[in-house]
Amino acid sequence: MTRNKAVPSLAVLLSLVVLAACLVAPAWAVKHENFKTCEQSGFCKRNRAFADRASAEGSSWSSPYELDPATLSFQDGQLSGMLVKNVSEHEKVQLPLTIAFLESGAARLVVDEERRLKGDIETRHGSKINKKRYDEAEKWVIVGGLEGSKTATLNAQSETGFTNVAYGPNGNLQAIIRHSPFEIEFLRDGESQVQLNKQGYLNMEHWRPKLENSESESAEDESTWWEENFGSNTDSKPRGPESVGLDITFPGFSHVFGIPEHADSLSLRETRGGPGNHENPYRMYNSDVFEYELDSPMTLYGSIPFMQAHRKGSSVGVFWLNAAETWVDIVKKKASSNPLSMSASEKVDTHTHWISEAGRMDLFVFLGPTPQDLSKTYGELTGYTQLPQHFAIAYHQCRWNYVTDEDVKEVDAKFDKYQIPYDVIWLDLEYTDDRKYFTWDPLTFPNPKGMQEKLDASQRKLVVLIDPHIKNKNDYFVSQELTSKGLAVLNKDGEVYDGWCWPGSSNWVDCFNPAAVPWWNSLHKFDKFKGSMPNLFIWNDMNEPSVFNGPETTMPKDNIHYGNWEHRDVHNINGLTLVNATYQAMLERKKGELRRPFVLTRSYFAGSQRTSAMWTGDNQATWGHLAASLPMVLNNGIAGFPFAGADVGGFFHNPEKELLARWYQAGIWYPFFRAHAHIDTRRREPYLISEPYRTIITQAIRLRYQLLPAWYTAFHQASVNGTPIVRPQYYVFPEDEEGFAIDDQLYLGDTGLLAKPVVQENTFTTDIYIADDEKYYDYFDYTIYQGAGKRHTVPAPAEKIPLLIQGGHIIPRRDRPRRSSTLMRWDPYTLVITLNKDSEAEGTLYVDDGETFDYERGGYIHRRFRYQDSVLSSEDIATKGAKTAEYSKTMSGVSVERLIVIDPPTSWKSKMSVTVMEDGAKTATIAPLEYHEQKDGKASYAVVKSPNVGIGKTWRIEF
Repeated sequence: MTRNKAVPSLAVLLSLVVLAACLVAPAWAVKHENFKTCEQSGFCKRNRAFADRASAEGSSWSSPYELDPATLSFQDGQLSGMLVKNVSEHEKVQLPLTIAFLESGAARLVVDEERRLKGDIETRHGSKINKKRYDEAEKWVIVGGLEGSKTATLNAQSETGFTNVAYGPNGNLQAIIRHSPFEIEFLRDGESQVQLNKQGYLNMEHWRPKLENSESESAEDESTWWEENFGSNTDSKPRGPESVGLDITFPGFSHVFGIPEHADSLSLRETRGGPGNHENPYRMYNSDVFEYELDSPMTLYGSIPFMQAHRKGSSVGVFWLNAAETWVDIVKKKASSNPLSMSASEKVDTHTHWISEAGRMDLFVFLGPTPQDLSKTYGELTGYTQLPQHFAIAYHQCRWNYVTDEDVKEVDAKFDKYQIPYDVIWLDLEYTDDRKYFTWDPLTFPNPKGMQEKLDASQRKLVVLIDPHIKNKNDYFVSQELTSKGLAVLNKDGEVYDGWCWPGSSNWVDCFNPAAVPWWNSLHKFDKFKGSMPNLFIWNDMNEPSVFNGPETTMPKDNIHYGNWEHRDVHNINGLTLVNATYQAMLERKKGELRRPFVLTRSYFAGSQRTSAMWTGDNQATWGHLAASLPMVLNNGIAGFPFAGADVGGFFHNPEKELLARWYQAGIWYPFFRAHAHIDTRRREPYLISEPYRTIITQAIRLRYQLLPAWYTAFHQASVNGTPIVRPQYYVFPEDEEGFAIDDQLYLGDTGLLAKPVVQENTFTTDIYIADDEKYYDYFDYTIYQGAGKRHTVPAPAEKIPLLIQGGHIIPRRDRPRRSSTLMRWDPYTLVITLNKDSEAEGTLYVDDGETFDYERGGYIHRRFRYQDSVLSSEDIATKGAKTAEYSKTMSGVSVERLIVIDPPTSWKSKMSVTVMEDGAKTATIAPLEYHEQKDGKASYAVVKSPNVGIGKTWRIEF
């Protein structure tokens, strides 16, 4: 949510009229003046100017960095040496360098600054901050994958000015390190894939003392070295200038993806101007940007500095592990040496320029070669997405705000009355007592337990908002403990930082402090958070952090966190630290009872996928924002955080009924599926919408519930190998160049389900692009679409979601409508089988109790279904554990109640039955088969009713 309804005390408002006006007056568009451009950001402007100078000098430019070959050593897959920055004839800066070649095939480059490492610098203004470059991002982000290569080999060629390292699981990767000027080229199978400092933009601003009252002889612009102003704020910069910059080139790659979060296309655009391009670099500086604009490189709420480059035959990636404000320029140039060449097949190089304000240089390089390889290797480093509780992937109903506990119960009852399933209802800010978290308003929520018990009767959950800003009030126990225990963020003078957010005067919990985590945990326990029950879960909003009266609506960069690190060092991982603490709090909430937590976050960084879901923030009820939600969710998925969604219906403004209905039809394809709305909007719960739109929305939600087995299986797959839950076209068909930039259609996991939501007004057909020559079938009426490399027009009347199934898949679903997903736990399954060109099909199903961690000890079912040679079989692909037998017993009564085979052989017309053989059964049984013939472009289909085979058992059905 955003900040145009804050209502602090009257006395304070009277003393701060200007601030109050900002908080109360409605805003109808993003306030650009509140956020920096690159030109207004000193370190970004300086590094861009450095790049411009290098480009202008062309071939005569030589990077001032060289690797001293005499310092090189190689051990256990790691190359170490000293990088030297030649500042002048008389000044050289020592920069310790390591390049680690990892067993996974990734490589890691770390460059630091010797004087700062030793603490051999002076801070200004008497500041006691840490003198080092920030080097603890790894502690928060990296969870594995750092094993050094056992087979990497060094081929030092000092006399030629190069050092070569061969590495990789197959020994087919190579790093060629040029000593002077310093460059690195990464190759796979002898072909160049990634180049570092090829353009000579490497720039590490070294420490130097400020010469007071003295004319500097530097040719550089020093105006923002020592302090910087923006608006009414002055950033004191006690360590002086310390930015890091590097150019990364992807030779032969014309598409790059990732670096969320931006409201932009999936395939990222150029950033140096020109038709269709951006003027500013993509910015990563987690910020509270309400009513954000579209088609923009402007920063939003989260940052994942992971970029993929893709072309036919190759996917590569880079991960820039830096928690400070970061900008990324993108320029694409034809690789041909002939400037007059206009060949359509001419290769394009994508040049990127990465710039961060502070911290050491810490870069991972991944050489693929496939998108799936990138997902897996990146996931090994930062962690795969959590496997959430089952309810979390169902439908969530939210607005700011349900006003009383009776209002919540009435909404709950109305969903049942109109037979609309939902699993979670949410409470925004107003449930609290005077905006004090871990409390309930005694007038509007006098009986929170009764409210939660009513929800629990239908196995539904409650999510409440808890933000990191704590109301600064003497009689508020959380505020007292925060300050008395020394757990708050400090200002530059070492005093508790006070800023403005929802409660008015607020302090911020510093979750970088290890002592803050157990304290934060204790606040969530039942004796502290009185009135809360086990079916309550948490929403962490405003955790960028959002500070209404702060520079760029966040904290001053010279605030101080635990370890004496400045806020500038850690800004982009601030939200991650809070969510980690909340996850632990929910995990340990009830002694002796472990349940998977559910936490939603607005601010995030690499690694946040391990503990939370995210949403795209304060969007608007417009067709444009509906369309933008698809590439935003897809980009988050390929950047390793697939549990993503957007506010269905749009947060701001009142959507017309057609837009709302189409948004639900799109929203069921978000991994995180939640409707949400601003406090000033009209109520828009689905049952309030007039017909035919109420039925259209209900049908969409029911389709999500019908397909929950397929969704949960996709979530499980993401949790073990990092693959996105919903996937863009290029990810599924990496060799099809026509699909690389498509970002308005998506595939659900490995199911073969291809959805193309309607995102334009008054549109009743849509064109779906099909890459391969398999048959695709309309999900609802089995109309056949076939033809590779072209778009197919599909009917999309108001009540229909354009949805196809690729031939060759077996999709598990549950067809019995229930009020909530947990009530479906013991329902039987339907298997939908679409045959491919070879009359074969395959699919998987993963199922567990949807709540505990018993799956980690074998308490789950994982089956592979295959149709081949007229036989459908179920194969166990689970790994047995201590909980396997117990869980299998609980699921013994859950069966397959129906098979639907789309486009079966015509010989089945005369078949009346199939033979069913289940493991352990003494004899085979017969199940009836019905053949339904269709014409006019629609595939025929066959239905097997009541095969009654156990979902967790091994069986075969012969047709």
